[in-house]
Amino acid sequence: MGLLKILFPDRTVQHEKLVAVPDLLADGEIASVRVRRNPRARRISVRVDAGDGSIALTVPWHTSVERGIGFVRGQRDWLKARLAAIPDRVEFAPGSRFSFMGQQVMVARAERGPTHLADGVLHVAGAPEFAARRVRDWLKAQARRTLAEKAHALAARNGRKVAAIRIRDTRTRWGSAATDGTLAFSWRLVLAPPEVLDYVVAHEVAHLTHMNHGAEFWALVARLCPGFEQPRQWLAANGAHLLRHG
Repeated sequence: MGLLKILFPDRTVQHEKLVAVPDLLADGEIASVRVRRNPRARRISVRVDAGDGSIALTVPWHTSVERGIGFVRGQRDWLKARLAAIPDRVEFAPGSRFSFMGQQVMVARAERGPTHLADGVLHVAGAPEFAARRVRDWLKAQARRTLAEKAHALAARNGRKVAAIRIRDTRTRWGSAATDGTLAFSWRLVLAPPEVLDYVVAHEVAHLTHMNHGAEFWALVARLCPGFEQPRQWLAANGAHLLRHG
């Protein structure tokens, strides 16, 4: 059990360690668990990252890591089911296909020139081993442009102003809003149907007025994005698939 004896010296910040846990998912196999000690956590929680299939355990400061690992072991069947439900990975490689803003796109190798989309084909120059990075860079650029345009326009319509737009690759949230007016979004939203992206933008723009999820907040989301319930449900059901791209 020596692997579980982890020390976190600073109780004011969040710490993370990787712990090897024998026989967690199958007899004779060792699973890696990311143990995060969070000073703000009030209970033990475990989740599966749909992007890379990793297991993340969060424990409060007053809870031992050993107890946290015991909790994970008690979730063995749930973990196995969650891991089995992770969608197949969609590689960004020549010949692969994925959805971009509601249209099917195929990646094709080009001899030269910048990455560009024409007639449903995304032309990517350079060696095949660099294709994934070039496709991601192109998608991030499209996400930045599209999300910035929509967020600024929707905020202005609501009498608000966006201070800045940040594009990230978050695993647990599709967007966020800071009190200074900065909005952050996952670039993977451009892989979803356009109405899903529109809903997330409306959600974060609404936070410029209401920094909570109360009734007034949801009423504003409904005004900014009528019928938002359906794209919200789509994201809940298909978000894991978006995380498996690239």
